[in-house]
Amino acid sequence: MTGRTRIERVELHVFCFEVEDLGLPEHGAPGVGNIEYRKGGRLALTRWAVTIDTADGARGEYVTHWVGTPAALGQALMLAPHLLGRDPDRREQIFDDLKRELRAYDHMGHGPLDIALWDLAGKRLGCSVSRLLGGFRERLPTYASTYHGQESGGGLDSPEAFADYARACKERGFRGFKIHGWHDGDVAREIANLRAVRRAVGDDFRLMLDPACEIRTWMDALALGRVCDEVGCFWYEDPLRDCGISVEAHNRLRERLATPLLVSEHVRGIEAKAAFLVGGGCDMIHADPEYDMGITGAMRLAHLCEAFGLDVQYHACGPAHRHVMAATRNTHLYEMALIGPGMRNAVPPVYACGYSDQPEDLPADGCVPVPEGPGLGVVYDWEFITRNRIQHHVFALG
Repeated sequence: MTGRTRIERVELHVFCFEVEDLGLPEHGAPGVGNIEYRKGGRLALTRWAVTIDTADGARGEYVTHWVGTPAALGQALMLAPHLLGRDPDRREQIFDDLKRELRAYDHMGHGPLDIALWDLAGKRLGCSVSRLLGGFRERLPTYASTYHGQESGGGLDSPEAFADYARACKERGFRGFKIHGWHDGDVAREIANLRAVRRAVGDDFRLMLDPACEIRTWMDALALGRVCDEVGCFWYEDPLRDCGISVEAHNRLRERLATPLLVSEHVRGIEAKAAFLVGGGCDMIHADPEYDMGITGAMRLAHLCEAFGLDVQYHACGPAHRHVMAATRNTHLYEMALIGPGMRNAVPPVYACGYSDQPEDLPADGCVPVPEGPGLGVVYDWEFITRNRIQHHVFALG
């Protein structure tokens, strides 16, 4: 399907699902970082899907993973009417207009709309998004990215549990292992955990540490970073309670550490990430097509890093993430996030085509495939989404 067309309808579908053997800690606050193992538990989660329909009968689709929050949904509802009547192939123009529209916000509702436009383009042209982007690889080396350590018994509740799980992930075929530690910022426990995991997996396995901004002081972050050097971490990610946005603090860490710093997951906007990089705040930029204004935004960040001769690392998982990684030379590992012993990845079970980001489905070579079909190359289970839908927002011409 080629030629000019226009967007006639945009829909946002909010739906619920449950994940077995997961729960929330005692304080009960929702959030990705608060999920813990709970045998017999059933964790209720909400995500949302985007559909974009054009006058020529084509449809672009995307179902959110970790950006599927009420806050991001609110921004997407602000943006959706601005797509009506537009030529969907003018993605750069649309990107620029939507970026301006969210200038007073964090842009988190922009990404899913842009991803759906890329899915639409691929379907109209009969080719995958990775081919549209000039992708050059079809399989992606994958690392295991853990849930946070938990205080209640079970799951990742001790350095021994982390070490056992890291060893199991290596044996399963993962190409690396990333630790998300505990929420209290106890540096002594984090150091013991890091050393225990390195002993468990040996020196020939990529190991990463992401405190997820839980370390409370710069001196503690430095002490933990020096242990990253000691055990040969592949990278050290977002250590500080500044939420990963203080250029000067991270610049001073970089001066004293050998381990590369991966920061900027929480820096919003291409220009802000560029300034963070130029200011010396990191060795690698973190990009995410959901968080960073879509596939368009993620590829801009990859090319920014390439222009400096530096690497980019993509945050989290999903079909869009696989396509941008497939088209990026200067990146390393695909993140299967988040997983743990007996803990399923809490991404929505909406795929009717065999696509999976669950650890039991990792191929034997430790590499996940890039979907090959038109657009994102996945088939969504719309019967499941519709059956579990709790909100339906429709924007249409006329």
